[in-house]
Amino acid sequence: MWHLLEPLHALLYYAPEAFDEAAALGYDTAERWPSYFAWRSAPLGAPGPAGVASAFYSFSPAMVARYVPAVGEGSGEVPAADPAAVLAARLRAVDRTYRAVLGEDTVKSPELAEAAALARRAAEAAGTAGRPLAAANAALPWPEAPHLVLWQAATILREHRGDGHLAALLVAGLDPVEALVSFAAIGAAPEPVFESRGWSAAEWAAARERLTARGVLDAEGAVTDEGRALRAEVELRTDELAAAPWVALGPEDTARLAELLGGPWLSAIGSGLLPADNTLGIGKV
Repeated sequence: MWHLLEPLHALLYYAPEAFDEAAALGYDTAERWPSYFAWRSAPLGAPGPAGVASAFYSFSPAMVARYVPAVGEGSGEVPAADPAAVLAARLRAVDRTYRAVLGEDTVKSPELAEAAALARRAAEAAGTAGRPLAAANAALPWPEAPHLVLWQAATILREHRGDGHLAALLVAGLDPVEALVSFAAIGAAPEPVFESRGWSAAEWAAARERLTARGVLDAEGAVTDEGRALRAEVELRTDELAAAPWVALGPEDTARLAELLGGPWLSAIGSGLLPADNTLGIGKV
């Protein structure tokens, strides 16, 4: 279900319609990061760079500080936009993107409305204790249009899963950069893909040394059997922590939702907007 829903959520970070909305708010759209941090952190209010770095986990705090303004401050690249204005623009961006990528017929179809209702039921069953990003998105009012309901449900569910994944990484003793180094080592994506998270070569090398000393990597930086077992345990624990919404929805309705998502998923993947290699390991892990 994560693999089906994630692309429908992630279109927001790559679609030209979303960049248009971000530019109207004053964000620099020459690269995707100013709007990415704005869209994803807006439900949290205005937590500042330290709060965002904590919630997002795998990004270098130095990188976050470049794109997330301190409370009440801003620059030309990262204006101190009102979170409410960002959230309103976010929904406009999703509306325009879905109409462009999925098509008007799909957006208005009874099948998409059915998918939205099922996804909302799952999202409303997602417990948010100890899950800041899931809780912040779950606290937002539901939009009326079914395609926007689908996107919001997908967002709650992916942040619910993501918050649980961070808990699994903490239990495994993997700090933010170690999480990326070990993930790259098992083939989730090529190492250069993870450069997008902003860690320096020195920080990456230091994390590799720590993981080598721990037996997660060998002397050449390749993952060991122990390292593979550790990452497998992280993924298993992540799945277990993400299971409650789908248990609540039930196997028949979950299967029906998966069936209904097939067409929109193909449209999202076929749009060419999403990168083939990604730091989430979709299609690889």
